[in-house]
Amino acid sequence: MKLGRYLTQLGYGTRREIGWLLDVERIQLADGTVLTDAQQLVPAHESLRVLGEPLDPPPDSVIMLHKPAGYVCSTEDKNPLVYNLMPSRFTQRTPIMSAVGRLDRETTGLLLLTDNGQLLHRLTSPKSHVPRTYRAHLAEPLREDTAPLFASGTLMLDGETKPLLPARVETIDPRTARVEITEGRYHQVRRMFAAVGNHVEGLHRERVGGLALPDDLAPRAWRLLDQGEIDLIFAAS
Repeated sequence: MKLGRYLTQLGYGTRREIGWLLDVERIQLADGTVLTDAQQLVPAHESLRVLGEPLDPPPDSVIMLHKPAGYVCSTEDKNPLVYNLMPSRFTQRTPIMSAVGRLDRETTGLLLLTDNGQLLHRLTSPKSHVPRTYRAHLAEPLREDTAPLFASGTLMLDGETKPLLPARVETIDPRTARVEITEGRYHQVRRMFAAVGNHVEGLHRERVGGLALPDDLAPRAWRLLDQGEIDLIFAAS
């Protein structure tokens, strides 16, 4: 691919803006070599520098974000966006760096984003059954019949006509539970507990498939996944 097109697809600017950066010698290689030709073939991604900084993740990347409360998984909203926590270029990429499923505004934890369309489809398809694991803090003590009901495959959510697939529940303490689901219905975990007369006061996603949110990734921070970590996502499905 030509250098100008590549940088445009990564969200660094329009063709004209990339041309200007080349003209003023703000695109270089790591060794200091100045690049001036938008039509030249792209050098190795990791060798490129724009405005003195390494490039954002290359095409077809997957990143994990430790989502804090108060942010929404959208490109437009009156509330703060998860994209505010990352380079603004992520929304200008072609294709965009999309959230893999959504966490509601007050839910925290592991959020994946990718510009790999095939992987996005694989992760979000109802047929994939990639498990998602949440820690739920409840308003009332967990009833003894909650785990068997969630596991039965018969639980119905308010306003729906199809029962949920079986879900696993692990009691951590009387008002804290770990829940594993394989669907992605709207506000599913919150609505599951509402269906048994409880209320979720706090919700945190700990894991997607076999990939856990690492302890050393602070809220608001994000990082690129390597192939081994991407493979872990599907190891538990």
